[in-house]
Amino acid sequence: MLANIRSESIDLVVTDPPYKLTQGGCKSQAINGHFKTSEKIATDGAKNGKIFKHNEIDFKDWMPEIYRVLKNQTHFYCMCNAKNLQSVLNAGTNAKFIIQTVLVWSKGMHTPSQYYLPNIEFVVLFRKGNAKYINEMGSKALIEINGIRNKKHPSEKPIELFSLFVRNSSNKADVVLDPFCGSGTVCLAALKDDRHYIGYDIEPSYVELANQRIQNHLNQLNIFENKQLTP
Repeated sequence: MLANIRSESIDLVVTDPPYKLTQGGCKSQAINGHFKTSEKIATDGAKNGKIFKHNEIDFKDWMPEIYRVLKNQTHFYCMCNAKNLQSVLNAGTNAKFIIQTVLVWSKGMHTPSQYYLPNIEFVVLFRKGNAKYINEMGSKALIEINGIRNKKHPSEKPIELFSLFVRNSSNKADVVLDPFCGSGTVCLAALKDDRHYIGYDIEPSYVELANQRIQNHLNQLNIFENKQLTP
């Protein structure tokens, strides 16, 4: 699907791609409460980090396409965990991106572990071409936004997190791309911040969920506008 996008036509990419997760030794519950068996324990896939049908996709398989479709002097945000951070950095630089910085999202919750409890995720900020300043230059590298507990998608993120990236690295009417859109949070953030969006996902049920969330937002806007017009 990325192959259908014209080269250097995208203003910003923000994505949370599928990657291998770890259960952290907790076998009594599945990751984020998803993928439980009838006995309410984690499935074998969840225990082995495979919570999506397609999370064996390698970063190096798609990052060169992200570089191709982005305009010059633009940003690319890629979320990952500690185990995948080095792979993301390597794939990005091999695709000719420049590492601008690595952000840390403190999500106010943690997953089970025998070691230090993981309560953070990483966001690698790449750039294509020359340096591009962010719009809100007081933004901090440690981002403290609470995660979502009752998720409709196993890796659903708060819209406030993606809105920060959208506002900082694009302007109104720009085109924001998420090639792994899941429940559509990046697309929704772009829409709410007056940007255009393109979102792809290989799982039809998630595309349906994303479209439903976007339509609900549009319906709410229509209700608000009609109330404003009422004398």
